[in-house]
Amino acid sequence: MANTASAKKQMRSSRRKRERNRVLRSRARTYIKKVKALIEEGRIDEAREMARLAYSALDKAVAKGVIHRNKAARHKSRLMKRLEQAAKSLEAA
Repeated sequence: MANTASAKKQMRSSRRKRERNRVLRSRARTYIKKVKALIEEGRIDEAREMARLAYSALDKAVAKGVIHRNKAARHKSRLMKRLEQAAKSLEAA
């Protein structure tokens, strides 16, 4: 447990930041999961709209310093790759 006043203040500050970061990280993960689920169901148009929301959530998390920009770019790239593969497979079928 913190003893000094500055350490106690740092703990309060860390708790606030942890809660904010958790919300932003969770929101991005949720959108990513929803996009993947929609792709699996074959609902490509809805998946594209959800991907737009996922990109926005990832970009906001990067702007706040919650996740690294390369991690966000990696997620966006993989989502786009999945979307395009699913769209091509539906066209071929």
